[in-house]
Amino acid sequence: MTQPDPAQAVAAAAGSSFSEHLSRHHPDLLPSARRLGSIPAGSAAGAAPQATTIVSLTYAGGVLMAGDRRATMGNMIASRHIRKVFPADNYSVLGIAGTAGIALDMIRLFQVELEHYDKIEGTPMSLDGKSNRLAAMVRQNLPLALQGLAVIPLFAGYDTDRHEGRIFSYDVTGGRYEEYEHHSVGSGSVFARGALKKLWRPGLDEEQAVRVALESLYDAADDDSATGGPDLVRKLWPVVYIVNAAGIREIPERELHQMAEELVARRSVAGLEA
Repeated sequence: MTQPDPAQAVAAAAGSSFSEHLSRHHPDLLPSARRLGSIPAGSAAGAAPQATTIVSLTYAGGVLMAGDRRATMGNMIASRHIRKVFPADNYSVLGIAGTAGIALDMIRLFQVELEHYDKIEGTPMSLDGKSNRLAAMVRQNLPLALQGLAVIPLFAGYDTDRHEGRIFSYDVTGGRYEEYEHHSVGSGSVFARGALKKLWRPGLDEEQAVRVALESLYDAADDDSATGGPDLVRKLWPVVYIVNAAGIREIPERELHQMAEELVARRSVAGLEA
């Protein structure tokens, strides 16, 4: 008698959601399964690097997302090189603000979730489906969020059914909200959104959209110490992804370098104090 293949049995039992499969068989591997031990409630945030600031905006033909490179731990700079924006799949991008370690685990799980769905169902998940799956993951992290280890993602992608770029924001309870035109999350978001409101306009082309994103992050860094601006000494620039009908593409550093230097030069010539 032929013995059943354990791998085939596991594959047959797996649904289209990898995170649900993980929660049934290995719940200890989920980002939300972390234990804080004796850390008092509300005091954990200062013990882990925090990531900010993320901006996203639509343009003619797609959507863009950009993030600065600084992470902080209390009043200290924990990293000047962190990446906060990542491709989720071929047509969507994900940015994170909040506790960096948990956020990076959530991003990796979300990437596997989308790939798993594609393989099981034989077709990519819709953009609305992706945004709802991410909301469920954020909701799973609520116990840690109440301990001060919150993760606030910003999700954007190209909707291949509606042929347009779309943006989704979240709160710590997993609430999902569609944003229009532009949005920002993180400690510098209030300053970045102020810049976006002044600079964004309908019909931006790709290069103009990148310049708007860089300028909004520059304004955020100018007033928020947790946001890092263009670093001309270390040659560090924001991470910028665009998503359109052709898929996802990261803007090369050489292009960002030139745009950032032009931005700094223009601000320097203006000679403004405030």
